[in-house]
Amino acid sequence: MRQLDERALCERSIVKKYRRELWNPFIAAVKRYELIGEGDRIAVCISGGKDSMLMAKLMQLLERISEVRFELVYLVMDPGYSADNRRMIEENASKLGIPATFFETDIFASSEAAAGDSPCYLCARMRRGHLYAKAKELGCNKIALGHHFNDVIETTLLGMFYGSQLQAMIPKVHSQNFEGMELIRPLYCVREDDIVAWARYNGLSFIRCACRFTEAAGMSADGVGNSKRFEIKALLRELSKTNPVLEKSIFNSIHAVCLDTFPAYKSDGVEHSFLERYNSIDKAKND
Repeated sequence: MRQLDERALCERSIVKKYRRELWNPFIAAVKRYELIGEGDRIAVCISGGKDSMLMAKLMQLLERISEVRFELVYLVMDPGYSADNRRMIEENASKLGIPATFFETDIFASSEAAAGDSPCYLCARMRRGHLYAKAKELGCNKIALGHHFNDVIETTLLGMFYGSQLQAMIPKVHSQNFEGMELIRPLYCVREDDIVAWARYNGLSFIRCACRFTEAAGMSADGVGNSKRFEIKALLRELSKTNPVLEKSIFNSIHAVCLDTFPAYKSDGVEHSFLERYNSIDKAKND
C-alpha cells in the first residue's frame, strides 16, 4: 500500500474526516453566494494564518475538480514579518503543496509610524490595497480572503456593541478603488473551531498576526485576549454553553433582515427613515 505524504494526508483529511465541517460548508458558500465564475483568475491571499492556509488548500482542491474553469494565484504579501514567521509560512506552503508567490512591503513599519499604538485598522486597509494592486498586476479579477463564519457573526456584534450600527460582513464585495476587481470570502460558512481541529489533527502550526500588537492585545493560547473582538469571542463562547445554536441564529438573522421593523436604515450611503414608507401609506389612504 502506497504511503501518503504530508500534503496528501492533509488533503484527505479535508475531503474525508472533515468533509462535513470544512468541505461541505466551503462548497455551500461558493454555490450559494456565486463566488466563482467561468474564466475567473483569483488571487488567493495568504497571510500565513490557519484560515488563509486552509482556504488556499480548499480552493486548490476545488480547482482540480470543478466544471467551472478558473485559475488561482497564491499570493503572500510580506508586510515585514520576522525571519522566523516568513520561514514558517514558506514551510507550511511547501507542506500543503501550495505554490505561493511572495512579495514584500513595509506595511508593519509604515502603519506603526502613522498610527502609533492603534495601527491595526490602518494596517488592514494598507494590506488590502497592496493585495488588490498586486492581484490586478498579475491579471486577476478577484481576491479571496480567509474570513470565516465566526468573523461574520463577531463583526455583526462588534458593530452593534461598539459602532452603534447593524452592519454585517457580506460574502463578496466590488472594490471601490480597483475597477473590475472583487473580494470574495470562500470560508464564509466554515466555523473557526473546525479550522482549528483540522490544523491540530494534521499537526500544523501557523502564524497569527505576527506583529507586536498581537502580544500587546494579550492573546492567549485559546485565542481570547483583551481586544474588543476577543471580548466578543469570549461572550459568544459563554452564551453558547446554554444556547448551542446561538451562533447559527445570529448568522441566519443577517440573512433574514426585516427592514419594515427598523426605525431607520442606510442604503448606498443614504439614510432612510421608516417615516418615508409610513407617511406614504397614510397618503395613499387619503388619496
